[in-house]
Amino acid sequence: MGFSCGIVGLPNVGKSTLFNALTRAGVPSSNYPFCTIDPNVGIVPVPDERLDVLAKLVDAKKVTPTTVRFVDIAGLVKGASQGEGLGNQFLSHIREVDAIVQVVRLFEDKDVVHIGEVDPLRDLEIINMELIFKDLETIENILAKRTKMAKAGNKEAQEEVALLEKVKSHIERGELIKNISLEADEKKMLDVYQFLTAKPLLIVANISEKEITTYEHNPLYKKLKEKADALQADVLALSAKIEQELSELEPAEAKEYLKELGLERSGLERLIVEGYKLLGLITFFTAGEKETRAWTITRGTKAPQAAGVIHSDMEKGFIRAEVVSYEDFVKHGSWAALRDKGLIRLEGKDYVVQDGDVLIVRFSV
Repeated sequence: MGFSCGIVGLPNVGKSTLFNALTRAGVPSSNYPFCTIDPNVGIVPVPDERLDVLAKLVDAKKVTPTTVRFVDIAGLVKGASQGEGLGNQFLSHIREVDAIVQVVRLFEDKDVVHIGEVDPLRDLEIINMELIFKDLETIENILAKRTKMAKAGNKEAQEEVALLEKVKSHIERGELIKNISLEADEKKMLDVYQFLTAKPLLIVANISEKEITTYEHNPLYKKLKEKADALQADVLALSAKIEQELSELEPAEAKEYLKELGLERSGLERLIVEGYKLLGLITFFTAGEKETRAWTITRGTKAPQAAGVIHSDMEKGFIRAEVVSYEDFVKHGSWAALRDKGLIRLEGKDYVVQDGDVLIVRFSV
């Protein structure tokens, strides 16, 4: 598994249309609020040309890409934390995800109902306030239990209560937990509770297909970008409608359509790139005739832990890794040629795996 994203947004912003396009899952996407009730989950292969190139070079019988897991959550409304709409109970479905993608609407369409005029800043504020309210609810529940322990003299509970009170004071002012200045040990203490506003955030601006190459001149986009900067979040502009059309085409046709639109990559590819950047992820490969495969790890991961992503036994019994860069592998074309030229490096337990590394892991059982 590469990483997982929870997709949230108000009703009828194109959230489920985007999910359909990303996953080709065919979930309902109708023009009325709360079409999405239960969360829809889609597993999407990560497009990476390097994997295909390696597979051809080693004549792999099986090619396995790394993946992204998308979770499409029911449309939020103002007051969800007080039970409006479907309430906020469904937010628990995104506690497990690595990052949150907030979809806001920038397109005008009188045939698609919304909660008023197109206003992405208002939409963003509603989403974040509901996430904050959910986190406040969680904090209050924890404090109710931990405060009793703290008063009884439990030192660990005392430290936790002090931290939670500190965090509570910040988010009551509308600040996201991810933007609060915290020490590393404080962040680690909070991680166990999987607070929603502590997760990395990407804002997706769903624009009109007519503005696909000119959206940066849209005043609403400019205001959204300013707000995103204040939230320490990136903005990715795409057209869910175009993504849906692309998903229905054969790869060659989709590539030609992108060219006609003046785009180099699809929204899916750009979303995955942003996700990797947001979470500090990289890809390494294993390449053989039986199977050539891509693996996702956090930047800075050492060789034994990278091996553990392949199989836990490899981490436990790690001896060494035989490593070659993707560029060298493509240049010389085979493991045999690389060995002849002495280009395969033997790396130990302290080696930090780099993006594009091709590995053979040696381990004892």
